Amino acid sequence: MIMYTPIPLEQVFEGMDQIKPPTEITIDGITMQVELLSSIEARVVRILSPHAEDYLHPVYAPGNLIQLQTNRNLRKNML
Repeated sequence: MIMYTPIPLEQVFEGMDQIKPPTEITIDGITMQVELLSSIEARVVRILSPHAEDYLHPVYAPGNLIQLQTNRNLRKNML
């Protein structure tokens, strides 16, 4: 990708090294990418499921906050 800008590259890419990639987890059999907010709370970034019915759960819609509980079927994979 070519970007034409009069702004110096240092200013364009300022803060890029502080962005964390999303974490991939599985809850209730639905694999999704989340942004960890704390040890017990996360924000859904996107769902990674081949099953159409998984996208219909309003609880797991992108942008929603979900509670991470140890009693759930939770598997955490760092990217």
